[in-house]
Amino acid sequence: MQNAFQPQIILLREGTDTSQGKAQIISNMNACMAVAEVVRTTLGPRGMDKLMSNGQRTTISNDGATIMRLLDIVHPAAKTLVDISMAQDAEVGDGTTSVVLLAAEILKEVKDFVEDGLHPRVIIRGLRESSLLATKTIEALAVKREGPEFRSLLEKCAGTALNSKLIARQKHLFAPMIVDAVTSLDPEICDIKLIGIKKVTGGSVTESQLINGVAFKKTFSYAGFEQQPKHLTNPKILLLNVELELKSEKENAEVRITDPDQYQSIVDAEWTIIYEKLDNCIKCGAQIVLSRLPIGDVATQYFADRGVFCAGRVPVDDMERVGLATGASVQTSVNDLKPSILGTCALFEEKGLGDERYNIFTGCQSAKAATIILRGGGEQFLEETERSVHDAVMIVKRTLASRSVVAGGGAIELELSKVLREHSRTILGKQQLVMNAFARALEVIPRQLAENAGIDSTDVLNQLRKEHSTAINGSGVWMGVDVLNEGICNTLEAGVWEPAANKLNSIASATEAACCILGIDETVRNPQSEKPGAPSQGVGLGAGPGGKGQRMVSEAMGGGGMSGMMGRGKMRKGVQKFKGRGGA
Repeated sequence: MQNAFQPQIILLREGTDTSQGKAQIISNMNACMAVAEVVRTTLGPRGMDKLMSNGQRTTISNDGATIMRLLDIVHPAAKTLVDISMAQDAEVGDGTTSVVLLAAEILKEVKDFVEDGLHPRVIIRGLRESSLLATKTIEALAVKREGPEFRSLLEKCAGTALNSKLIARQKHLFAPMIVDAVTSLDPEICDIKLIGIKKVTGGSVTESQLINGVAFKKTFSYAGFEQQPKHLTNPKILLLNVELELKSEKENAEVRITDPDQYQSIVDAEWTIIYEKLDNCIKCGAQIVLSRLPIGDVATQYFADRGVFCAGRVPVDDMERVGLATGASVQTSVNDLKPSILGTCALFEEKGLGDERYNIFTGCQSAKAATIILRGGGEQFLEETERSVHDAVMIVKRTLASRSVVAGGGAIELELSKVLREHSRTILGKQQLVMNAFARALEVIPRQLAENAGIDSTDVLNQLRKEHSTAINGSGVWMGVDVLNEGICNTLEAGVWEPAANKLNSIASATEAACCILGIDETVRNPQSEKPGAPSQGVGLGAGPGGKGQRMVSEAMGGGGMSGMMGRGKMRKGVQKFKGRGGA
């Protein structure tokens, strides 16, 4: 009777690993700092590349988001850095390495506070106050440009994004090309999906070009394709999701006949169906027919005889871009085709680029679009070039939206560090120490830029601190690392510009990631459930009385499990059998 009133202890499954307290927080911080060490040397225009191979595919890149995505990180807390890097790439496009380094450096600076017993919530509050002050300072220092100077601002931002990439020496070619591509879009929407990036192997990278329209590689075609027109002015464009092939009628229908003489009528009916589809396409006035599904040899020759261009098996993303650019709507049937569903462009032509042939639509009226054709010798080089161009496109898009920039090269980080140090002297208590730690963490960007360029980082930081602290009338605000001349310079005058949104998002994301790591004081892991092919065990809380089997949550909390709800050892009327885990 006495044992009946004793509370039952809820146990975790056998083999479950639990870690909690100060040791767990420090362990999570060490894991994040170890991840940051992997990408540390990739920062800046003199950063190194990383080669990653999974046994099947090899990737060479210095893009932080790409490296973090390809790393097989198993530590659950360290995956937070992967998330903020991917978020930075999606939101801004650049600064994916900086945000990881900044988050890890914040954790490194506050690690001593955790070891000394300072409560994590006090540290988190101080970090958030520091982040808020830093973002307000960036907004106050941001430089805006309007009018004729705005074009050069966009090109400098694109060039800064390309400085640390594989194509840095060709930024004079790619920066204006990227700015032209982004500014050709609708300024209200600025949908970068309308900017296609196509890779053509062979040739020099200087042969890359911008096409003011939509372009995609020629699809597989049947006999008769060469007889189709390759140059059309103001054509009507029909987009289909229909298979225009004779075999589809044979495969999608079953006909049973009793008289062998009826066989010919069945064959004639198949031809009649396909010709009705083709006639409907011609009657609507289309001069170009594109389909996601195959267009067979009969349809290809039919369209060629009537001066209509056709292409089947067009990739989905290219179909969407053509539809958005020309105003055409994708049809799933060829019946009742109206002129309103057709699109148009000023010029269609087929051109040869390298060893490939491309279908090019220019002068699109519905929505402006652009395509960047990249040339290069190897596949890995082209893939890295594509990632570099994508980052620069995102940077130009953000700059176009915010119209404010700050100087790069670690200048803004040093200025923020100075502001935070000065402000920390005006407050009392433990928050002063946390704010100073945040200020020291910001210096990781200029320090790492100098180290990656082979410059003495101690001398550079001392010079920068002096310029930012003693300069008169704010003349030292934009002093940053000069990796070209191995010293310091005014990076704003040198044209090293970054959108203010880049730094705002980077500091906010890094701070939130650090606060998230500091707020975790316990980790529960079940090694058995992490093994490949491990069966799902439901929610179990240890063995039942006598060590027999696993108890469910309701049973462990004093109930009778499923059997208690259904009746001890009995099934309710109408229930013949119950199958479940831990039940009757």
